[in-house]
Amino acid sequence: MLSFSRLQRRQVATFVLTWVAYASTYLVRKPLGVIKTDLASELSLTKTQLGWLDTSMLLPYATMQMILGPLADKFGARSTLAWCLFLSAASVVGFGTWIDVFLLMIMLFFNGVAQAQTWPCCVKALGSWYPDRQRNAIFGIWGTCTFAGGIMGTGLAVHIQRMYGWRSVFFYPALVVAAVGALVYIFLHTPWEVGLDIPGKDPEPVSKAGNTTSLKFWQLLGIKMLPELAATVFFVKIVRYCLLMWLPMYLFQELHYSKAQAGLLSTSFEIGGVLGSATLGVFIDKLFHGDSLQGVSTVIMFSTLSLILFLLTASWGIPFNVMCMLLTGMFNCGPDAILTGSLPTQLGDKDGRNAHAAISGFINGFGSVGTVLQGPIIGAIAEWYGWEGTFYFMIVVSLIATFCICRAVSTRQDLPGALVR
Repeated sequence: MLSFSRLQRRQVATFVLTWVAYASTYLVRKPLGVIKTDLASELSLTKTQLGWLDTSMLLPYATMQMILGPLADKFGARSTLAWCLFLSAASVVGFGTWIDVFLLMIMLFFNGVAQAQTWPCCVKALGSWYPDRQRNAIFGIWGTCTFAGGIMGTGLAVHIQRMYGWRSVFFYPALVVAAVGALVYIFLHTPWEVGLDIPGKDPEPVSKAGNTTSLKFWQLLGIKMLPELAATVFFVKIVRYCLLMWLPMYLFQELHYSKAQAGLLSTSFEIGGVLGSATLGVFIDKLFHGDSLQGVSTVIMFSTLSLILFLLTASWGIPFNVMCMLLTGMFNCGPDAILTGSLPTQLGDKDGRNAHAAISGFINGFGSVGTVLQGPIIGAIAEWYGWEGTFYFMIVVSLIATFCICRAVSTRQDLPGALVR
């Protein structure tokens, strides 16, 4: 019979709780995509208005991560994460009762603001329980919550839409998110709050007033390697969301698959993302001896090569298409949890600066701006230069991401743990 120490039980509990917490945010994020047809038909919304609904949630989600990231460092991950989940649930619980597009935009805006802090809070909470030597593997496996949450969010929204109508698709998921927020508030703690020490880690710096110290937004800009990491995530996410949002249409229009086939085959990219996220941390620890930057730079370079391979073999049939989409998903999505989780946590440990959430929020928030910009860019390129032009664009962007992370490798110095080689 397996026997776990008190520390190991707490580590597992924190892993599961933060995994569920972040996955649950997709329950009140994904329904918007599911009900767009209903919004267009019943509320007579145009495609432009539907696009503004997306922007109303995605833009504050991206920008507020950079601005409000230090909140979790100052007030603690537990309280900040719990209140963010409560506010996210409250902002959309009544979504189905309104018909005015501006009110819907306001609700989605506050949902985006509330959700902006969930990733930095989870990164800070999880990172506090593991030493540097385990973070790559732990954050890699933990990062599957983004893909699993998306699948669960879409599935639940479709089920509720079919059973109760579109006006309920936000209501029931909001109740679930609020319940998860309560669990976070009750059970999520730091090691030092429960009297445990993590080998190789120092306690968080605490100010005289009792609150945890934190860096200001403008102070983050002076942290070494932060601009390179933020730029890397920005370009990586542009490529990722180009594929997530446009791949089914490309398969249907350019490769002439049926709509059902295009939708099904496009999930190969997301499946590759799950596999990449779950295995990349272990891969880096084994082949690169825990050197996160070297490992991630190599993987992003392979992401560029997989896009080139996809373009060259696009007409070769389903087996080659699926293989290339799996590889691209693995190499593009796999580094996400390390770039926005493991590496920021290690940077936050430097000199006891306690900026885990602030750094993670800045990197992930700046990267998420790319998800907002990719839509009109790809739409214009596809219209002017065709689908082949969109792949050339993604290849160039992926090369820029490779350059950014290689620059981070060349400029690092005096950094903790696995960042130093």
